[in-house]
Amino acid sequence: MNKTKKNNRIIVFFAFFVGLTLAMAFTCFSQQTDKTIIDEWKAVAVPPAPELKEVPVNPKETAFLVLDIQKLTCNPENRPRCIASLPKIKEFLQRVRAAKMMVVYSLAGTVTAEDILPEVALLGGEPVVRSSVDKFYNTDLEKILKDKGIKTVIICGTAANGAVLHTATGAAVRGFQVIVPVDLMSADLYAEQYTAWHLVNAPGSRRQTTLTKTGLIKF
Repeated sequence: MNKTKKNNRIIVFFAFFVGLTLAMAFTCFSQQTDKTIIDEWKAVAVPPAPELKEVPVNPKETAFLVLDIQKLTCNPENRPRCIASLPKIKEFLQRVRAAKMMVVYSLAGTVTAEDILPEVALLGGEPVVRSSVDKFYNTDLEKILKDKGIKTVIICGTAANGAVLHTATGAAVRGFQVIVPVDLMSADLYAEQYTAWHLVNAPGSRRQTTLTKTGLIKF
């Protein structure tokens, strides 16, 4: 075999080897990029817990929003963690009212104010709005707050991943400072965890939102 033919065979073999390697790499890459979050669900690591911060508030410029604490959504059968949060909501309501802070309630569905659980029942004259998960949607909530000079909202309620998450985001995008005490929101454990992470990481809410617990709110 002359030298030229030998070199040509080497070149052909090398080209075949490179082509095969590239094809395998492309196949592997394609398989990886075709994976969705559903395929990789179990591979996701839980991020570190957000920090709970001490937060001072001015009662004259702050409103406490009590979202959907009603018989339909807060009961032992469907949401026991909501029932467990009632004593803390009641205690915080007492602090809020003693400081003459504004309190606003929300309802979901077709229930009435009488369906709010008695432990946290509203007092005469406290505003009530009705909407789905975002309590700003198709309600006068923004006007109610701004007419009273409110700049900060403290949000409690159920479900954490429903009314709390979406109303907090709605408040943030409207320029309110948002405080969410994690001991006053309820759902199942994963939904509460997701909500806490989302509020301080999502572009719509992270700059305006502080996670805390009731013992760290000072007024």
